[in-house]
Amino acid sequence: MGGSGRHRRVHRFTRLRTRLLAIAGLAAALLAAAVATLIGSGRSAPRADVGAAVAPAAPPIVPERASRAHRRSPLRARSARHRTVRKRARRTATRTEVVDQGTCEASFYGTGPATASGAPFDPRALTAAHRTLPMGSLVRVTNLGNARSVVVRINDRGPFVPGRCLDLSTAAMRVVGGVLSGVIPVRYEVLAGI
Repeated sequence: MGGSGRHRRVHRFTRLRTRLLAIAGLAAALLAAAVATLIGSGRSAPRADVGAAVAPAAPPIVPERASRAHRRSPLRARSARHRTVRKRARRTATRTEVVDQGTCEASFYGTGPATASGAPFDPRALTAAHRTLPMGSLVRVTNLGNARSVVVRINDRGPFVPGRCLDLSTAAMRVVGGVLSGVIPVRYEVLAGI
């Protein structure tokens, strides 16, 4: 009566296969019904003179949260944020005017005692030294080799080497990409109105 272990394994496999086939059949039926609903919803209503009228398929139910998320596109939100940044940049550009400009060579320094303005020297700050500009002046420095620029605040005096007009902090020189060169040709623009 008991049967062998092999017989039980085969019987168990057969039951499992039957259940899987039933689940697959149910899934196929549901898929066919969904496809029929989608296809049926795209057709126009049947004419009155042809057979019995068929009730139109109900529209698919979309949860409220999903529909709200669908209305608010992430690309649209991102483009609005970028427009705001561009507007701010334009406003800043219109408020600033160039008082003086020129070209020269710029070097950088990373250590030193207190600056000529009295503040301690910070190589991580976007600052620079100039021989004659007033302390606190803002200067846009553009590397002529790669067109990268940075706005620095004058807080020290120097450089005292002929041909050089600016001595940038290490951080400012890193922004314009001239740390490896040491001395780079730059265009400087003294800004007013920020």
